Amino acid sequence: MSRAIDPITFAVVKNAMDSIVDEVAYTVLRTARSEIVKDVMDYSAAICDRHGQMIAQAKTIALHLGAIPEAMAEVRKRYGDSLQPGDAVIVNDPYQGGMHLPDIFMFVPFFYQGEIEGFCVVICHHTDVGGRVPGSNASDSTEIYQEGLRIPVLKLYEAGQVNETIERVIAQNVRVPDRVLGDLRAQYAACQVGVRELGKLLDRYGRDASRSYFAELLDYAERLTRDEIRRWPKGTFSFEDFIDDDGLSDAPIPIRVAVTVHEDHVSVDYAGSSPQVRAAINSTLSYTKSCTYLSVRCALKGDVPNNAGVFRCIEVTVPEGTVLNPVSPAAVAARALTGYRVFDAMLGALAQVVPDHVPAAGEGGNTVVCLSGKKDSGEAYIIVDMICGAWGGRPKSDGIEAITNASQNLSNTPVETLEAQHPVRVEAYELAADTCGAGRYRGGLGIRRSYRVLGDDVLLQLRADRMKFRPYGLQGGQPAQAAQNLLDHQGVVQSLPSKVGRQIARNDLVTHIQPGGGGFGDPLARPFDDIEQDVWDHKLSAAFVREHYLAVADPHTGKIDREKTAVLRNAA
Repeated sequence: MSRAIDPITFAVVKNAMDSIVDEVAYTVLRTARSEIVKDVMDYSAAICDRHGQMIAQAKTIALHLGAIPEAMAEVRKRYGDSLQPGDAVIVNDPYQGGMHLPDIFMFVPFFYQGEIEGFCVVICHHTDVGGRVPGSNASDSTEIYQEGLRIPVLKLYEAGQVNETIERVIAQNVRVPDRVLGDLRAQYAACQVGVRELGKLLDRYGRDASRSYFAELLDYAERLTRDEIRRWPKGTFSFEDFIDDDGLSDAPIPIRVAVTVHEDHVSVDYAGSSPQVRAAINSTLSYTKSCTYLSVRCALKGDVPNNAGVFRCIEVTVPEGTVLNPVSPAAVAARALTGYRVFDAMLGALAQVVPDHVPAAGEGGNTVVCLSGKKDSGEAYIIVDMICGAWGGRPKSDGIEAITNASQNLSNTPVETLEAQHPVRVEAYELAADTCGAGRYRGGLGIRRSYRVLGDDVLLQLRADRMKFRPYGLQGGQPAQAAQNLLDHQGVVQSLPSKVGRQIARNDLVTHIQPGGGGFGDPLARPFDDIEQDVWDHKLSAAFVREHYLAVADPHTGKIDREKTAVLRNAA
């Protein structure tokens, strides 16, 4: 190691930074007001060095954290060396380093003996930031001005004192100010925990040694990443995936990626991807980069630290004016959907580079169900529920189910929380049989979730995908089943498109059925014992097994009739 780095002390500092940033994240969890933060856990935490480079990240949403360099650059450009202890800078403007308006970044500088030595960063998805619809996350907005309150880089706290003018402006422009302001205060409190613990670390090791170890953390991650890329096959590996549509037209939206593996780094080019679209699924450049960094990181071994040292090994090129790098005033509120498809396309390309390390496509990212209106008491409410589902089949095992997408670290909102705080009853929350892709290793099953509306004049906003372009399989595995949206109004059930914004009535039942994950490997290579167990567990039906595995199973016991199966396969 360089700079006279002691390897044991290095390990201690590395683990200390991980512990500190996780404590920052736990503080958010314990102090936040809204379900989207404290139950769904749609937030992130990180620590940056004095130059603004991310050196540690919490076990939170990885897709947020690759956007920090863009936002940090805007903070440093705006305030330079004028920051003071106790300051807290916020920003959510997608065209000033942010991602979409509900995600508010907070940067708190850490001072030691009068000098900035780092930054604590917390990003939270807020329940509402104003705009034309509750939740500020509609996919059918057509320009950024419809989406809510745009916050440029500014100080919410100055020398430890809240800027009441800014706070009042925020409160006046959101539908649930208690929750929004409460979550902002949770962000500030969590950052203060990080500042306190970093102070203890520097007290122990001193300023100069700490700077050396922080720099070494970045260099260490870079070295490990470059060493692994050197072992990858060289060349350009391309993949194309699609978003069904933008909800305003039926045109599919292609996401094209070319990953070129050089000697010790990779370059990623999104040329050929769709031009920016009218609807709000455009992904900002910072978010597209974040998705790209995460995808490459997922293809690396698990012992590479999660910091900006990895980013140094990845070059990203995104044409301006595309759905992955839109020009203002393009709407971006539902940009997460596009980020999930970037992740899928990237993994499709990387599966050609490290085929023994990359799974088939997952469910396509979480589905967002937003229900809003007024309780019988007249109080406004907003439900922002994110349904997390399944992974695709993996090179050595089935896909995991009832789990967050691999690009996220979210959680499904507990049914009890939804029902206790809002006029809604969850009537189904279960694995949906037969939704996976068949393979030697099948994909995980998708989730079925149904909401009975118990209020009047409810606005339903539903953002889903993978109805037309199903999650792909790999190595001969089959794609998963398509997603479904259903509305039961007075006993009449109708199918809904993937992107929905409409009024619904009291006692209506809204159901979303996610696709599962794609399969991995030849379905005919799946052991009969595994198929029988799936039928016995009611994960697969006998009809599904017959169609996709060419096997005849007893629908009650799951037992496969070997003779009939042999006849069926020989006839195929």
